[in-house]
Amino acid sequence: MGLHPVGIIGTGKYVPERILTNQQLEQMVETNDEWIVTRTGIKERRMAAATEATSDLAYEAAKRAIEAAGLTAEDIDLIIVSTITPDMFFPSTACLLQTKLGASKAAAFDLSAACSGFIYGLATASNMIATGMYKHVLVVGAETLSRITDYTDRNTCILFGDGAGAVVLGQVEEGRGFRSFELGADGSGGELLKVSGGGSRMPSSEQSISEKQHYIHMAGNDVFKFAVRIMGSAAEDALAKAGLAKEDVDLLIPHQANIRIIQSALNRLNLPEEKAMINLDKYGNMSAASIPVALAEAVEQNRVKEGDTLVFVGFGGGLTWGASVLVW
Repeated sequence: MGLHPVGIIGTGKYVPERILTNQQLEQMVETNDEWIVTRTGIKERRMAAATEATSDLAYEAAKRAIEAAGLTAEDIDLIIVSTITPDMFFPSTACLLQTKLGASKAAAFDLSAACSGFIYGLATASNMIATGMYKHVLVVGAETLSRITDYTDRNTCILFGDGAGAVVLGQVEEGRGFRSFELGADGSGGELLKVSGGGSRMPSSEQSISEKQHYIHMAGNDVFKFAVRIMGSAAEDALAKAGLAKEDVDLLIPHQANIRIIQSALNRLNLPEEKAMINLDKYGNMSAASIPVALAEAVEQNRVKEGDTLVFVGFGGGLTWGASVLVW
């Protein structure tokens, strides 16, 4: 990986208090609990309070990760926030987070790779530490997807939730840390999952608002097929790059989009379900926040032990995908 072995030295998560259950969605759109659970595995999801924006969720998760790493905000050299729901176009959510944390020595930027964003952020941060450019990097996946979800569209509103997960990366001892990264993109599939309105192609207007162009639009079946294919292959590629076999995996931490997609990845890797961290029943799809929240919960539940081989894998709009192998 370069000069210094780099690993995760602290984790943290934050999810808003407000819960939106499948039963509540039954009152909003034509759907039902059994249909949602059977097709997605999701039972409830979290929703940010009216006063909470992405930087607020990110702050709570980041604070906990920095504390878990035994550091202070002043020790952070760089902040990367992976998000598709920034507080605003600019300044970046990472800059807003920097001032909330008091991380005055840190450089800061946002990274946009949709649900793959957290893994893209890990790859970026780990290489910067491996080369000696930085010592401690905070990587946050944070989303308030409820702000871009159309709660009259039953195909998408059942899927998404709000939350934030954070990690601090730093040097670790030999034999530990990140072993490989596998990143990819296929922009020809960009139309399959998007928010069209508000950018330079389609500036905000009465028409863009009335046409609901500021909400998530998704070609569900096409995204599902892509995800089933890419989750397993990206994880296999990352393991091959790390010189490891499927049997070496102690815990799979997948993007939490759909239980059927996770199961297909487990089948491809010949892993039993107990070797996967699954929490989408509680949180739904939190985009870039899904993997770091799942990791933080796995740590909380003592499901991660020193020397364990972890595989992170995700896919998202772009289309993008990413996988990483880490020895804890």
